Amino acid sequence: MDSVYTSYAWLVPLFPLLAFLVLLAGGRQLREFGAYISIGAMLASFVLAVLIFVERLGHTQDFTWAQINWLRIGDVQLNMGFEVTNLNALMMVVVTLVSLLVNLYSKGYMHGDERINVFFSYIQLFSFSMLGLVISVNLLELYIFWELVGACSFLLVGFWYHKPEARAAAKKAFIVTRVGDVGLFLAILLLFWYMPGHSLDFSAIHNAFSQGKIDPGIATLIAILIFVGAAGKSGQFPLHTWLPDAMEGPTPISALIHAATMVAAGVYLVARTMDIFAASPDAMLVVAYVGGFTAIFAATIGTAQNDIKRVLAYSTVSQLGYMMMALGLGASTAGIFHLFTHAFFKALLFLGAGSVIHAVHTQDIREMGGLSGKMKVTTITFAIGALALSGIVPLSGFWSKDAILSAAYEHNQPLFWVGLVAAFFTAFYMARLFFLVFTGKQRSDYHAHESPASMTLPLIVLAALAVASGFVFTPFNGWLGTWLSGHAEAEHANWPVMIMSTLAGLLGIGLGYVMYARGTARGSAVAGKLPWLHTLVYRKYYIDELYNAVFVGGLRLIGSILQLIDVYVVDGIVRLVSAAAVGIGRVGLRLQNGQVQTYGLITLLGLLILALALAGRRFFQLG
Repeated sequence: MDSVYTSYAWLVPLFPLLAFLVLLAGGRQLREFGAYISIGAMLASFVLAVLIFVERLGHTQDFTWAQINWLRIGDVQLNMGFEVTNLNALMMVVVTLVSLLVNLYSKGYMHGDERINVFFSYIQLFSFSMLGLVISVNLLELYIFWELVGACSFLLVGFWYHKPEARAAAKKAFIVTRVGDVGLFLAILLLFWYMPGHSLDFSAIHNAFSQGKIDPGIATLIAILIFVGAAGKSGQFPLHTWLPDAMEGPTPISALIHAATMVAAGVYLVARTMDIFAASPDAMLVVAYVGGFTAIFAATIGTAQNDIKRVLAYSTVSQLGYMMMALGLGASTAGIFHLFTHAFFKALLFLGAGSVIHAVHTQDIREMGGLSGKMKVTTITFAIGALALSGIVPLSGFWSKDAILSAAYEHNQPLFWVGLVAAFFTAFYMARLFFLVFTGKQRSDYHAHESPASMTLPLIVLAALAVASGFVFTPFNGWLGTWLSGHAEAEHANWPVMIMSTLAGLLGIGLGYVMYARGTARGSAVAGKLPWLHTLVYRKYYIDELYNAVFVGGLRLIGSILQLIDVYVVDGIVRLVSAAAVGIGRVGLRLQNGQVQTYGLITLLGLLILALALAGRRFFQLG
């Protein structure tokens, strides 16, 4: 089959870029029309991405076009272009579909905002950056788009910049992810130095590392540095703190960042450079254990949060940990599969949370309740997303989580139990969230009603995908694994894992129902009996406080010391020299006053000093 549509893959990111330029040029004069430009651009990208995906179903060879001579250093030439593989063809569909639905949803959610066209222009630039990252032909090109994604996240998280919390969250996201980006940048430098011919394109990296041309120690260092960059974008411990704070941005942005774009970039990067990780078992273990720890660490924090978006944010961190754990265990297909299903049910949950916030004007789940009778579409679709995230059969989250837990069960038993406990906590906090928001009595004064069609239609589409998307890779159908890897995937059902993961999910939901729906056991009872534990989890294990004391406080102390040195040492010397010069000038001014008597006195004093000097010299010579 000829690569007809694949050869035009560069148009997929171009459409949102053009929309960004039009929205930027039109400004506020476009009014609500800017939303249609944004939706139209993403629709065009989505249609082309689907055509490319369908075309790729019959292909095994990657399509590469790298004809732009971007930089030449001596005999080394760096070309830019694009590359289409089965992996990034799937990613393009996910990114464009979620972005399209977020654009459609935002038309209703952001209605009336005076900067609505600025908002849509930021979304288009963000989508362009992510799509450019996905189809980049080499690591340097990917890094350029990687940084642009970070800059766009700063703009979007801080969109409501009049709120101090939004400004602080935007700065935090930008700074923390820059820490990870330093690691990726160093990895690229090392690759440029050690790669044959200084090549940075992915095909050359595959050949070099799969054939063992790179020293194992260097391969380990490069892989860990790449993972540091991925940890920053994908919110892995200890660089996870920016991601929950990013909830200060508009809810559609939370869905876009947490479902298909920014946080997915780190997982995609590790999967795209898996040849480097495969050459280093030590680096694979680092990825697996950091991912596993992040999964259970964030899941426990989610059980004690009261902000509806922060609960979902910590669930995102936890699920990203699952993905990284799978990649570290060598189960790349399972990790990408979970990224694929997670994009749909997490976007559904965030947009559902936005529908709730739009109706009740609060984000505190303790002030909600009884919404199921007033917001039926939101309730049903949110329930589907919550069950999918909890890993309940036969929804998509069950199949992707089962694939990861099966890989852990077969290759690393400790990580399997960590993942299973994290699955229990996930089901518990989602049950807590659902029952507090949608069941029981109304706990504050609001007049809730269902959201407009522009907001509920994306919920319905995402709910359908949350149900159906898991069937592309099950223990009885290994199509996705075969298509992604290029070789037949073994198909077998690990019944013990399936039973245990289902039981973990049902136990979590059952405990949540008992505590927050029936009220048989109150959640406050735990806080009353173990207040230190509740406070520890509620305060997120004091990681932010630790960072504030060590890094923020430490840097401020260093800054204060440097300021003192600058004021009293550097400026002191400058002021001393300046005062000396002024003093000498003033003395000279008094001496050169134009009076003959003064000049005569100075001459007499000069002769006297000269005579004394000559006499003194003569005296010391005779002595």
